[in-house]
Amino acid sequence: MARTLVYTFKNETKSIPFSYQQHRTIQEAAAAAEGLDIKDFLEMEQQIEMVTRDAKAVRNYRDNYFRELGFSKITLAPKD
Repeated sequence: MARTLVYTFKNETKSIPFSYQQHRTIQEAAAAAEGLDIKDFLEMEQQIEMVTRDAKAVRNYRDNYFRELGFSKITLAPKD
């Protein structure tokens, strides 16, 4: 079942359909919608996941990386 992903990229808010069958995270879906190559990010994220048990470290890395790309908000819209 597809949900709606709402994100703001470079001060422009957009919404797209989102499904966990196609993307592992909402950040990956937003990057794909904008045509951004995040292969290097995914490799580094995987390395961080392997060396730390702290989920906050991974989340902070992800949030900072996407903020640098120009995303200011990435969320799933509430279900109707």
